[in-house]
Order: sequence, then structure tokens, then C-alpha cells
Amino acid sequence: MKILLSFVFLAALLGPAAAAAYEVAEKDIATLQADMAVGRVSAAELVRAYLARIEALDRNGPQLHAIIAVNPNAVADAQALDAERKAGRLRGPLHGIPVLIKDNIETADPMPTTAGSLALAGNVTHRDAPLVARLRAAGAVILGKTNLSEWANFRSSDSVWGWSGVGGLVKNPYVLDRNACGSSSGSGAAVAASLAAAAIGTETNGSLVCPGSFNGIVSFKPTVGLVSRTHVVPISHSQDTAGPMARSVADAALVLSAIAGSDPADAMTAAADTKKSDFAALAGASLRGKRLGVITATPGALPAQTAALLANALAALKGQGADIIEINDFTPPPQISTDEKLVLQVEFKADLNAYLASLPAGRVRSLSDLIAFNAASPRETILFGQNILTESQARGDLNDPDYVHARDELKSLATGTLDDLFGRLHLDAVIRPTNGPAVLTDRVRSAGYGSPDSASLPAEAGYPHLTVPMGYDHGLPVGLSFIGPAWSDGAILALGHAFEQATHARKPPVFLPSLEEGSALAPAR
Repeated sequence: MKILLSFVFLAALLGPAAAAAYEVAEKDIATLQADMAVGRVSAAELVRAYLARIEALDRNGPQLHAIIAVNPNAVADAQALDAERKAGRLRGPLHGIPVLIKDNIETADPMPTTAGSLALAGNVTHRDAPLVARLRAAGAVILGKTNLSEWANFRSSDSVWGWSGVGGLVKNPYVLDRNACGSSSGSGAAVAASLAAAAIGTETNGSLVCPGSFNGIVSFKPTVGLVSRTHVVPISHSQDTAGPMARSVADAALVLSAIAGSDPADAMTAAADTKKSDFAALAGASLRGKRLGVITATPGALPAQTAALLANALAALKGQGADIIEINDFTPPPQISTDEKLVLQVEFKADLNAYLASLPAGRVRSLSDLIAFNAASPRETILFGQNILTESQARGDLNDPDYVHARDELKSLATGTLDDLFGRLHLDAVIRPTNGPAVLTDRVRSAGYGSPDSASLPAEAGYPHLTVPMGYDHGLPVGLSFIGPAWSDGAILALGHAFEQATHARKPPVFLPSLEEGSALAPAR
């Protein structure tokens, strides 16, 4: 079952002749802005062109299932911005640029915020999350909402990444039977397929950078506290953050500049206004003299082609003047995953109960209500159960001594481990492959990220983490991660931009049905 709201309006939004004359595929924000400036295209025509592409690729053709809802206000909002442009009023580099929002982030438009769950299918709050309000103030057009791993992949340890009860299964636009990762799967696939200029995703642990890597795009997890989490369906106030997903570092930086900032309702963002900057000021970005620590994998831990891609990336970095320091003695603290599980489950119970209670109306008002709803809804449990929800429900509250100990130990271990690397080796960043290539989607057994796990430590520490395409393994994208200390967001984006400009590794997706059906594996005739 789908939310039908968006597609009731889609034909009307497209009009009698969808604006397909202007080709949006692979165009960056600077090009879109330049074309609007000379009158080659309007913001309203951009919206219609992206809607036509959504119709062609998401609802038809390869049927990516990346979009849960399109915004019925999008064309009118774009027309208002066109009028502002005509009157000489420009809000900035995002003026008239269509952006997609992950469907665990509220917008004031008449679209539900569902987190992919049928339990929230009617959750129209008419509230803008502060990060969405910032996008609007910067001139962005909210194009629609993207599919995701249900409840941001915090429902079952056997989940199928990229699947939600509302949106179905997101497909990887490079190879359609491969996984788009999660939980920001729809945002990643949509950006890769040029269904919008950029998108917003969220991450607690890996949910921005893994879809970025699997879908061959740039994805940035900011320092936790740089971007507000108010009116975002929560998992953990310790680790949650929203972040930009785009086809270039420059575009991701433009979006981050718009959404970053303090929010009185989110105490974690108190320092954001003093830490934010023009993240898109990348003209002088350079790798010369930068010290990059590469975490070397155990021999055989990386697929051979991925290992070769890393070697090529290191050569490119060295060619640009970077100093590469091999880190071959890296071992994460063994108890850190146990601590994180406890922390996330306790915070999820507390934070989700508070969020659900804040909703204007709804069929579920607590985690226990949600568990009961899922148990009574065959669609919700057709592929996997809800053990993470039930385990969270059984946890104590935020004053529980075990939680307090785990929270403090987790933060200390994660920040201490990374700070030791940055300080002892005098590093500007830690680098490593973000993930291996995208795995096959398995509807019976849960998928595995593949080695290495680049996401956990920066997620647990709350530190910035950027993934940039570094090449392709049998046609499947693989990203290179740049991880920095707290509040080094601008410096990390600059490193990624310099690498991107030196390599130009990204290629557009080809919507191949399957690698396993290729000629080499076909029967001899």
C-alpha cells in the first residue's frame, strides 16, 4: 500500500505537457542557478521537469520506489520564487532549487511524515522542522518526501534495508536488484537518479554514508549538534543528525550552509551558530600537506576490486600532495557496540514516546502502541519482525544507572579512540573505504553492510563523516570516507572536494537489472 496523496496531485502538477524540454539529469546546483538567471528555465519548470523524471523512473520504468510523496505545493512555491527573482529579490544559491526530504522529517506541506510506517500514514503535522524552515528561507523548493528503511532501520535486527510498509523497497539505480542501503535509501537513490537537485537524509549510525556510498553520491554526516533535530522522528538524541546528500561536494556544502544553525528547542545545537560557516567556500580547497590516516584492512577483508580502488585513491591523494599515514594497529574497543545498543534503545524509547505524544493526532501515542499496531498489521510484519522495538520497550528510562554508565563510556571510548588517532598522528582526517559494493537485496535474510564498518566510531563520537565516490567495483559504486574531529565540518568538506576534483570518479547510474544476468553468466548457446 502506498500513500496516494502525492500521485493524486501528480498529473495536475505536471500539467498537460510535462516540462521535459529542460534536461535536469546530472545538472549541479550552480548550473541550474545559472540557467534560471538567464531565463533558460524557471523554478516552476524545474519542478515539473523533476516531477516528470519521478514519474518516468520512480513510478514507471525501473520503478525505484525512492519517493513516498510529492509536494502538491511545489509548483506554486516555485512560481512564488520565480516572481521574487523577476522582482530582483534572490535569497541565495538555493533560490528555486528543488530538494527532497527524507520522510522522517516534518514539513508544513500537506504530506504525512511517516518514517515509512503505516502507523503514521496519517501524520500530517503542518509543522516545518527547523532545518526545513531554513531550506525554505534559503529559497529551496520542497519537492517531496523520500522512502527509507522503516523507523530509520530501528525496528528489527533482520530488517531489509530500504523497505518500508508505506513505500515498499527502494532499488539501487546502478543495479536494480542491489540494495540502496539505509536508512536514507530513498534520498540516496533519488539523488543518484537525478530526481532532485539534492536531498536531506538522517543518520544515527551509517544511515547517511552507507546509502551515499552504495548509490554513488556525496553524503555528509555533520558534527552532531550542527543541524537541528526538532520535528524529526527520533532514535537517539546522542547520535541523531540530518545531513545533505548530493551529486557533488559543492552541492552538499551549499545545502549544509542552509540547514546548519542553532535551535532553542534542541539543546545540542547551542554552539551551532558559532561553528557554522560558508561551507561552500571551496575554491581554495587543497590536499597539499594534509595528513590523512588510512585505516588498513586485514588482508582479504576487502573485495579485490575495492582494494584496488582504494590503492588508486591513495595514489590520487598522494599525487595532490597529501601525506598518507598507514594505521595498521587499529582495533575498536570491544565493548563499544554493547554500550551503543543499550544507549540507543533507552534513548529511542524515551525520545519516541515524547515525539509521538507531541503529534496533533494519531493512532499511536507511544512505543507500546506502535508495537501493538505492528502486531495487528500483516503488512508490517510480512518480511521481518520488531525485536528492536520490543527490546527498547523493556529498557529502563534515562535515569537508569546502566544507561548512564553506558552512555558515558560509549562517548568516552568513541571520542577517545578517534582523538588519539588525530592527536598522536597529527592527522587532518582519517580515511577508509566507506563500505564494500552494494549487496544483493535479500527479502528472506537481512543484508550485510560488507567490510569495513566506517560509520560506527564517528557516529558514536558525533564527529563529521563524508563519503565521496572513488570508483566502481563491477559497476557498483564504492565511496571513500573522510572522518574528522568535532566541528571540523568545513575542513572535511574541503578535503573531499579536493579529492573529487582530482579524480572525477562519479558516473551516472545505468539502471542495469542485474549483474548476475550478464552475458558472462548466461548459458552457452
